[in-house]
Amino acid sequence: MHWARNIEALAAHRTVWAPDMPGFADSDLPREGLDADSIADIVASNLPQIVGAQDFDLVGFSFGALVSSYIAAQAPPGLDRLIVVSGAGLGLLGPMPVLQPVGRVTDPHARRESLRFNLQAMMLHDPASIDDLAIEIQARSATRERVKGRRLVHTDAMRALSARWQCRAYGIWSRQDVLYAHQFDALTARVQDLGLAAHRFIDRGGHWLLYENAAEANQFLLECLNDD
Repeated sequence: MHWARNIEALAAHRTVWAPDMPGFADSDLPREGLDADSIADIVASNLPQIVGAQDFDLVGFSFGALVSSYIAAQAPPGLDRLIVVSGAGLGLLGPMPVLQPVGRVTDPHARRESLRFNLQAMMLHDPASIDDLAIEIQARSATRERVKGRRLVHTDAMRALSARWQCRAYGIWSRQDVLYAHQFDALTARVQDLGLAAHRFIDRGGHWLLYENAAEANQFLLECLNDD
C-alpha cells in the first residue's frame, strides 16, 4: 500500500509485482526475531516463484530498501537493477520519533487523530499531504507490522552490502525526511560511499516521498529503470 501512488505509473511501462514482505500487512510472520537479513533470505528464496527465470529490477522503500540491499548482495540470477528509496542502514539513525499507539484506540475520532499525528511525526513533511488515503493506508498497515526490534536499520549495513552488489544501483531520498533532515551533510557523504549509478535528493517530501511527491519519485524511478 505504500506504493499506492506509484504502481500505476510504473505499470504503464513495466510488469509490477508489489508483494508484502514477511511479517507485514497480509503476509504471514514465519517466525519471531526477523530482521532485514533474514527477511531477505526468505524473499530471495521465493523470487523464482514470483518472477520466474526472467530478468527483474528490485525497488525497496525504507526498511524494504535495506531488505533489498541484502537481496542484491546475494546476486540472485536475473537481478538487473536495485533502487533504494528513503533507505536505512547508513549508520545515521538516532532515536526514532515517538508515535502514538493506535491498536487499542476504539473511538473513531481519537484513532484518526493518532494516525494523523504518527504520519506527521514519521512519514510526511507537509500536513496538507495527510489526506484520507494516507490515513487509511496508515490505519491498515501500521497495525499489521509484526516484525519488531529491527536493529539493522541503526547500523551501516547498507554501506557494507554495497561492496557486494553486482547490479547497477540507484537511490532517492528526501531533504525533509525526518530521519535525516538534521544531518543532511552526513547523509550526502554516506550516499556517495554507496557507489550508485545515480541518486537524487528531492524536496517536497518526507520519509514517505513515494506518496508525498509521487510525481518526482515516479519520474526518477522510470529514469533508473530505463537507464541502459
